[in-house]
Amino acid sequence: MRHSSGGPSSSERPQPTPRWVFQNIGRILAFGFGSGLLRPAPGTWGTLLAWLLWVLLLQGLPDAVILAVLVAAFAAGCWACERTGRALGVPDHGGMVWDEIVAFWLVLWLTPHSLAAQVVSFVLFRVFDIAKPQPVRYFDARFKGGFGVMWDDIVSAAYSLLVMAILVTFGVFA
Repeated sequence: MRHSSGGPSSSERPQPTPRWVFQNIGRILAFGFGSGLLRPAPGTWGTLLAWLLWVLLLQGLPDAVILAVLVAAFAAGCWACERTGRALGVPDHGGMVWDEIVAFWLVLWLTPHSLAAQVVSFVLFRVFDIAKPQPVRYFDARFKGGFGVMWDDIVSAAYSLLVMAILVTFGVFA
């Protein structure tokens, strides 16, 4: 059975093992250091890991450093997701969560630093990533390979940031 996207249904997708994922750095990155192996909802687990890594490693760094990390992480994700998707025979396997990690770092960077704002941004990002409103769905369907895997999550991040900007403008977050 095939989805309308032409890929295998989730029941037919290969389920990588930890041993398979931890064989090389590309797979480790694509699977978010193993968080993409967690079930259910690997994308949510990957986003939670992104939040943890943000708090532990990135929050508070100078903007230029964060921007450099985001650009490098996006480029590494294009490479890692391309290779891993090819190895799996599934271009955008649900366990590949590096796209969520990088996109949520972008959201956290531009979101107020309060816990409440970060929780709201987390929920918004997950909703937009799962629902894939236009043009996210357009990019998801047309941009292929590692870049396509990464790009649609960046657009979901932009939606999240737009809503957060509206909330900040109306004084919901200081």
